[in-house]
Amino acid sequence: MAQTMTQKILAAHAGKEEVRAGELILAKLDLVLGNDITTPVAIGEFPKFGRAHVFDRTKIALVPDHFAPNKDIKAATQCAAMRAFAREQGIVHYFEVGHDCGIEHALLPEKGLVTAGDLVIGADSHTCTYGALGAFATGVGSTDMAAGMSAGETWFKVPGAIRVVLTGRPRRWVGGKDVILHLIGLIGVDGARYQSLEFTGPGVAALAMDDRFTIANMAIEAGAKNGIFPVDETCRAYLAAHGAQAPKVFAADPDADCARTIEIDLGALEPLVAFPHLPSNVRPVRDAAGLPIDQVVIGSCTNGRLGDLRLAAAALRGRTVAPGVRCIVIPATQKIWLAALEEGLLAQFAAAGCVVSPPTCGPCLGGYMGILAAGERCVATTNRNFVGRMGHVESEVYLASPAVAAASAVAGALALPE
Repeated sequence: MAQTMTQKILAAHAGKEEVRAGELILAKLDLVLGNDITTPVAIGEFPKFGRAHVFDRTKIALVPDHFAPNKDIKAATQCAAMRAFAREQGIVHYFEVGHDCGIEHALLPEKGLVTAGDLVIGADSHTCTYGALGAFATGVGSTDMAAGMSAGETWFKVPGAIRVVLTGRPRRWVGGKDVILHLIGLIGVDGARYQSLEFTGPGVAALAMDDRFTIANMAIEAGAKNGIFPVDETCRAYLAAHGAQAPKVFAADPDADCARTIEIDLGALEPLVAFPHLPSNVRPVRDAAGLPIDQVVIGSCTNGRLGDLRLAAAALRGRTVAPGVRCIVIPATQKIWLAALEEGLLAQFAAAGCVVSPPTCGPCLGGYMGILAAGERCVATTNRNFVGRMGHVESEVYLASPAVAAASAVAGALALPE
């Protein structure tokens, strides 16, 4: 039977020759992930599974990143619980604030902890980011995380698929954020509900890994179970450069059954922005240019990588942030922070009037370092713009690329980079 890339990975981890969409399977896990919001709940559930130790201390990753560095006493208590559990269980991949810190979905690929063909679950909805590496990765709840840490396997309902065929090459200032916003705008926030978004076509080769991470990251914003890219030379080079294990390559069968096929000409895309209060409320930036703003956030697990910071710096070069606008730049990991420092990007951001933060999720989820007041508007490179997501329920978040965000900071209003 013809299968999608996702179905082949699931079949391999379930010890089956093939699986079908809708089938319930039990599959072995290569990695279980948790953060400082979800892990404490999982720790509380863990004893109920009757095992004193995690199934494999090398296959658990715990990353305090949402409210870390600790924003208050409650955050400190959450992180302390994580830290104690990691020490008690001998968790190898526990990443404390400091030289190993970072936003989980940028940090794990950077550390080489995910490779092509892996099956990864994480108690965070944006775990689907690792599909950029040719892995099946999906978000789960804290109880499922606890079960995964205990047993090393969990159940899945095999998803159907939507094939997304990419052609052409993106124009300047158009990147992964514009690609995924375009797709979500086409199909809606539930358009891929419990399906796999399988990206393919000659246009994939035109996308850098940073772009692919961004696209896979926001697959969940279309309701998808996961997003996944083929394992090409660009992907292999990334895996090798970051010390990941040898890739296990699975390729979709050409005649695999898909619910629909969507074609996207990358060369026809333009900079886009998602208006409040859904990622699907997408418009061309040119049609919204001039809308006054109060804040810009450049960072997050979606767009806080080095390529994103370079793009923002290019749009800012020789300019300064408009009076009355706050621009917050958040490198996604300590390694990215240091690389940006060495390249002079952080000095450029500071000279332009931006504030540079240590790696953290920060304002993306309404955590801290940039909470909005009533009536304020923010252009953000984050992934969600729901009501109250970044602060007051009467504030507004506009999702855009790093280039558009930086240009808007300079203009004091939504603006095109050129």
